[in-house]
Amino acid sequence: MRDVPFNIRSDVVPNGQAGTVVFFTGLSGAGKSTLSTLLAKRLEREYARQVTLLDGDVIRTHLTLGLGFSKEDRDMNVMRAGFVAAEVAKHGGIALCALIAPYHAARRWVRDRVVAQQSAFIEVYVATSLAECERRDTKGLYARARQGETTGLTGVDDPYEVPENPEIVLQTEGTTPEILVEEILTYLRRRGLSIDRTQGGSR
Repeated sequence: MRDVPFNIRSDVVPNGQAGTVVFFTGLSGAGKSTLSTLLAKRLEREYARQVTLLDGDVIRTHLTLGLGFSKEDRDMNVMRAGFVAAEVAKHGGIALCALIAPYHAARRWVRDRVVAQQSAFIEVYVATSLAECERRDTKGLYARARQGETTGLTGVDDPYEVPENPEIVLQTEGTTPEILVEEILTYLRRRGLSIDRTQGGSR
């Protein structure tokens, strides 16, 4: 397994009775949805955990329908998803968020809310390069932005503020999602977070 840049933070609360929020952030096309979906399946299948998956596209369709893409609306989108994730964790669950979440302040708001209630917050920066995200361009967003058909795309003509101190940084280029998810699980176990119902977890 590759040497992953784990970052052990003092404000990540390892508590066998508390829940956990794993917060994926990165550019569109970075691999957030792929990784979070695969992680959810691993936790459910191998650890007998029920997982709440909050994917950016689904959230935009339901939870934050009507919000636009101004900085204020982007922050509100993240904060609403973070509120739901915090509630899941407060009751002992595992919530996985997969959001672009481009701004420091909104990500910090979610972290502070989760940690304040004695749950664990794990920020995963999916650090796929802009060039690789454009090469993938699974939704055609970058092509439309480069052609001038749309504006305000994060990483092109709207900023993405790179996380300053995430718990995990993942490079998706040159490896597989399965290897990256195993690295996340290794981190969770190393932190002493209770992800397995059969090994001391009560939730």
